[in-house]
Amino acid sequence: MTDLAEHVQDYLRLRRALGFKLTFEGQALPQLVGYLTDAGACTVTADLAIAWAGLPQGVKPISLAHRLGAVRGFAKYLQTIDPTAQVPPSGIWSTRSARSAPYLWSQTDIRRLMGAARQLTPPLRAASLETLLGVIAVSGMRVGEALHLTREDVDLRNGVLLIREAKFDRERLVPLYPSTTERLRNYVGCRDRLTAPPRSSAFFVSGTGAALKYNHVRESFADLTTALGLRTASVQPRIHDLRHSFAVHTLLDWYRSGIDVNRRMAVLSTYLGHVHPAGTYWYLSAAPELMDLAAARLTAHAGTRS
Repeated sequence: MTDLAEHVQDYLRLRRALGFKLTFEGQALPQLVGYLTDAGACTVTADLAIAWAGLPQGVKPISLAHRLGAVRGFAKYLQTIDPTAQVPPSGIWSTRSARSAPYLWSQTDIRRLMGAARQLTPPLRAASLETLLGVIAVSGMRVGEALHLTREDVDLRNGVLLIREAKFDRERLVPLYPSTTERLRNYVGCRDRLTAPPRSSAFFVSGTGAALKYNHVRESFADLTTALGLRTASVQPRIHDLRHSFAVHTLLDWYRSGIDVNRRMAVLSTYLGHVHPAGTYWYLSAAPELMDLAAARLTAHAGTRS
């Protein structure tokens, strides 16, 4: 192992001890070492780092920016050991990516989706997909968070979900409506009746009783939305759009009720698992009606101060 490779391992070990996963860096930085070694370099130089980061063809600029960002983090560490190491500049590639316009689900379409899932076979698969999609729609959970729920994470007595494997490794509690808790309780009865003894500790299971997998959910979701006529060449609903729709409908209800949205935004951000309220404010741009209500509230507020 070269000195540079050893430094990479030390860097990864140090930062992981501080709680960082560094999954991408763990794959990318050894590749960087190989590139530098082939170029005859014994340390990081800005030119070589930029050349390596820009190697992939046909990828988005943000992917190249992530590669360069991995180098920058390592190079800053390396400079404390090797003063000749260079930290490549940031901003070579844009880190901004266009966010897909969400498909906003109406309550009618959500009921149609769940009704179609109910008709699937075998019965356990139908119950799992109907309940999974329903709980995402009424709680705003990410699909990955829902699929990672274990039986111990679902407190049906108090109507609370414990989200352990959330984005950015943040845990949170998600309180549920009593009606949602009752639906989950009904699902548990069906699931346990059809999977005795249990094959998995996962809360949501497949038709065979194993943990429900995202790829299977995504394929079933695509089939259901196509059969319902919701998916076309120009309209591509995503499971994640159920989360967007939850946030938008919550904000709409607050605006219509005269609630101070700015005061409540932090609550919604916490409930959704956003790191900053700015991530939640993006939902304001997701629906024209929300923009109109927000503008009207701002105009009224300005009028009272003039």
